[in-house]
Amino acid sequence: MRILVTGGAGFIGSAVVRHIIGATPHQVLVYDKLTYAGNLRSLDPVAKNSRYSFLRADICDLSAAKSALARFRPDLVMHLAAESHVDRSIDGPAEFIQTNVVGTGVMLQAALDYWRGLEDSAKRDFRFHHISTDEVFGSLGAEGLFREDTPYQPNSPYSASKAGSDHLVRAWHHTFGLPTVLTNCSNNYGPYHFPEKLIPLMILNALEGKPLPVYGRGENIRDWLFVEDHAEALLKVACEGRPGENYNIGGNSERRNIDVVEAICDLVDELAPNQRKASRRELISFVTDRPGHDLRYAIDASKVEREFGWTPRHDFETGLRKTVQWYLENDGWWRDIRSGAYRGERLGVAV
Repeated sequence: MRILVTGGAGFIGSAVVRHIIGATPHQVLVYDKLTYAGNLRSLDPVAKNSRYSFLRADICDLSAAKSALARFRPDLVMHLAAESHVDRSIDGPAEFIQTNVVGTGVMLQAALDYWRGLEDSAKRDFRFHHISTDEVFGSLGAEGLFREDTPYQPNSPYSASKAGSDHLVRAWHHTFGLPTVLTNCSNNYGPYHFPEKLIPLMILNALEGKPLPVYGRGENIRDWLFVEDHAEALLKVACEGRPGENYNIGGNSERRNIDVVEAICDLVDELAPNQRKASRRELISFVTDRPGHDLRYAIDASKVEREFGWTPRHDFETGLRKTVQWYLENDGWWRDIRSGAYRGERLGVAV
């Protein structure tokens, strides 16, 4: 197959590309604007492979999208390009609307025009796979899980922009017949994660002896999914999913934020003890909560298990250990980020 991956230099996108090149015979074109969170070094493991190619382009540029599709002739488009950090969406929502809503609309229109020109067999087999988030469903109470039929109730500019993009994908399928599949995932973590998100930020701050800021009292709960497991699931859904269907992908690993941070402290203490032999838990500080912070997310991923036989390979403890170890062994990757585009400052305080 020939697979075009938008946002392929980002965190989840690069994991998808590494998985495709490493585990399949498929060809990949990465289509990425290389904004602050796009990093070609995340693709170093596959960059010299003859089945990999890269195009720097913007998903909001219709002519660029049409040109890429016409030249590469993909069998599958995996659309991961997005602004993804809730705190940044609070500081600057307009960019999220532009990238996530307008950009998805542009990619859908380019894909529709391309699809309409395909021969019958290629037209039948083509898929546009849109990758989204569980945050579109809003916040859960103490019980229950997000299912594929859970009503949308986004509570942040980020989740609202992703909900908008999901609705566009459904509309392009039902109105125009474009063969789409849609996935909503829980919180990802793992290697190559841009260090503004909770887990990589806590790892790096702990290594550097900096404060570990935890919102509120750390009671917010997330379902954690190791990114390499997610990449496997995404390719399965993209290749085997039924047009018009949506699928939830989760890690079955609910944890309170404070429990996640304390587990990171203990792993860093074990794998990189400091000279004072002091626990990194001493660095934890509770800060004013994020505006509109959803209490709990948790996903029912039984549909992908039932239809594709997929379950995550990693439990949270195994995945977190691999993640901490990766950051310890790849300081060159994250030190460049910490010295330039992002230094670990708090975001999302515009309100």
